[in-house]
Amino acid sequence: MHPSKARHQKLSLFQIFNMSFGFLGIQFGFALQNANVSRIFQTLGAKIDDIPILWIAAPITGFLVQPIIGYLSDRTWHPRWGRRRPFFFMGALFSSIALVGMPFSSALWMAAVLLWVLDASINISMEPFRAFVGDKLPAEQQTTGYAMQTFFIGVGAVIASLLPYFFTNVIGLSNTAAEGIVPDSVKYSFIIGAVVFLASVLWTVLTTDEFPPEDIAKWEQEKLKTKGVFHGIIEIVQGIGKMPKVMLQLAVVQFFTWLALFSMWIYTTSSVAQNAFGTTDTTSKAFGDAGDWVGVMFMVYNGVSAIVAFLLPVLAKYIGKNITHLICLIIGGIGLISLFIIHDKMLLLLPMVGVGLAWASTLTMPYAILANALPPNKMGFYMGVFNFFIVIPQIVAAAILGFVIKHFFADQSIFALVTGGISMIIAGLLCIRVKE
Repeated sequence: MHPSKARHQKLSLFQIFNMSFGFLGIQFGFALQNANVSRIFQTLGAKIDDIPILWIAAPITGFLVQPIIGYLSDRTWHPRWGRRRPFFFMGALFSSIALVGMPFSSALWMAAVLLWVLDASINISMEPFRAFVGDKLPAEQQTTGYAMQTFFIGVGAVIASLLPYFFTNVIGLSNTAAEGIVPDSVKYSFIIGAVVFLASVLWTVLTTDEFPPEDIAKWEQEKLKTKGVFHGIIEIVQGIGKMPKVMLQLAVVQFFTWLALFSMWIYTTSSVAQNAFGTTDTTSKAFGDAGDWVGVMFMVYNGVSAIVAFLLPVLAKYIGKNITHLICLIIGGIGLISLFIIHDKMLLLLPMVGVGLAWASTLTMPYAILANALPPNKMGFYMGVFNFFIVIPQIVAAAILGFVIKHFFADQSIFALVTGGISMIIAGLLCIRVKE
């Protein structure tokens, strides 16, 4: 079958499975980072109000890397390796190296540098995966494609989040260590994560093909005309100024959503340790237990997202993607706020169900709404630009949260989660403005 015809054919569920499987590994790395990096920073001597600025690596690298990778992947073609798959592989390779190195850091600055490497590498792999759905699937299957990605994100994050708890409570590894040393339960979790990351991305790279540009000769000619770094920068800036209207509407929703999520990832460990385990001593068993329990909490919200991933498209068919997203975000915001009043560790799992619903919708609905509004030849670039509205709120959070928690809330980090919940509810209400 000619490529121009094949690209419009529906794919089987197994083919969609293969092209999405790499997200299992990407989220393995992402989940280990989200649940454990603050714990590693505190173990290596970081104070509560220092943690947000140390996390700034994540949004800064996303801000710089994603539009560039999207632009480059749009302009890449290899007869054997395709367009997006070279970026999948290189990102996975460097992410795995960073995952192995991070828990063995002997100083805070080393862990901070490795977070930069890890997040940049995750972005190199992750950004082209979003464009991959637009490349491979016809419009009627794109929501299913993003839902399959969400499913693997949930599965990968469930396993990764649970690993430290598993190594402590099942295998018997210690979740405490001497001052300045990361516990063995975390070290082994990150090693497993590195292996899974690389292996799952390789699965997608080796089992999925890609379509060449429809007119390869014309594509090569246009590529030569626009060759050069300076021209690339100009094209990126011009492209940002020509964003589709629906992208701008979704941008505001994304801003408040990711402000909430970043607050949760930074401060859940310290909040649970203070609010439910009654400690701020990073060398104590109670702090280690709190860190392990945060992994269980994150397992719950990611598990819920995996379960509901395929239910959201069904709901969206009847009430619309924007209203589906509105409902999920409001429920998630209420869940985050309720963590303030819960002090029993088992009851802490209940609000994470709501957070999981919001997380599933965040990973599915905005991209499903956006995909049909983007020009196919710039799918990767615009998906990268869209992620500006993920990283900008993270930069804002990293810049101000530490100051606010220290000077307004007396280092009671639970108020960061309350702020995040309010922000997520605002994001949900703003979905009313989004026109599909």
